[in-house]
Amino acid sequence: MPPWHHRHVSTPPTVDRALRAALYDTTDSGLDTAASLLAADASADAELARRGEEFVATAWRRGWQPADVVRMVRRELDDLHVRLVAELIRAQAPQDRPRGRRWAAQLEELPAGAPPRTDRFSYATAVLELYRLLVRLPALEPLDEPAPGPRAESRPGRGDPYARIRALLAKAEGTAYPEEAEALTAKAQELMARHSIDEALLTAGAPSPDTPGACRIGVEPPYEQAKAVLLDAVAAANHCRAVWHEPFGFSTVVGFEADLEAVELLHTSLLVQAGAAMTKAEAAQRAGGRKRTKTFRQSFLAAYAHRIGTRLRAAAEQAAADTGASADLLPVLASREVAVTDRLERMFPETTTTRLRGAGDEAGWTEGIRAADRARVGSRPRLP
Repeated sequence: MPPWHHRHVSTPPTVDRALRAALYDTTDSGLDTAASLLAADASADAELARRGEEFVATAWRRGWQPADVVRMVRRELDDLHVRLVAELIRAQAPQDRPRGRRWAAQLEELPAGAPPRTDRFSYATAVLELYRLLVRLPALEPLDEPAPGPRAESRPGRGDPYARIRALLAKAEGTAYPEEAEALTAKAQELMARHSIDEALLTAGAPSPDTPGACRIGVEPPYEQAKAVLLDAVAAANHCRAVWHEPFGFSTVVGFEADLEAVELLHTSLLVQAGAAMTKAEAAQRAGGRKRTKTFRQSFLAAYAHRIGTRLRAAAEQAAADTGASADLLPVLASREVAVTDRLERMFPETTTTRLRGAGDEAGWTEGIRAADRARVGSRPRLP
């Protein structure tokens, strides 16, 4: 008898059968069949989790980062799935290669708390729904962070250049007075601009000049268009460029490291302040007997973003003028702008412009302009 007649063909493991049914058959019946298989076999749990870690690692190879995946899961699925993917990312991290500072920060910011365990069928269904999403994530532009080197705050005599900026923005977010909040934000922008100038002059004379990097910043609903415009304005004022990826809920910002950190800090703070100013404006409109709508809020945020962009650019220009180093500075800034544009065009050879929709409420636009005008972001006394 030929030897192959004695071979035994084993039945595919439970996890393989379940994933084949759930991931390649997008119907509810396929999902139910797969969940039933997993619910009936408790011995498959460890292998199911290991496969999930593999899917996460594959997402990293496709250019995704922890915050991107969590954001996408939150947009497409439910809180249970967010907790499941956070648990997978944490479990996979020890097997991952060393990553950069932003990656580490994203791991620290993962949603806390283990996912609640329900009945085995419901739990398996949620896991399979998550895996369906993970295996369908498309490739993104990789955002390799620069190799670790001496950061600005480690240079002798410099201290942490962002400590005072963070303090100013925290005060701006915490005050109940809009004028004070906006004045504090203006001061923060000036400090950011001066720090950017210092970094440009320092790296210009270095043997291996700094090169542009990139990061992704979430643009969350509602009013994503207006928020993307605000981020674009903050990026432009800080020598960066932003590209909005509407389907994925984020913008990619390209720039030098010190400028990227400034954009992250200021954009987050301005979102908080814009929300507070809009709430106050809506209250005033209601007190006057006028009903406010979604269009009012969209128009408010669009006008706020437009005006803030003008004010931030003026503050940055004033900071450059205050340095007294124009002769040395202009060629350096020009070369860095070329480098940023080159990196952006290599990452995104094809981009399109989008017309802002839903910003036709005159009252909303006027109130947004007024809120941004109170910032008085412009020529200010030189800060110590």
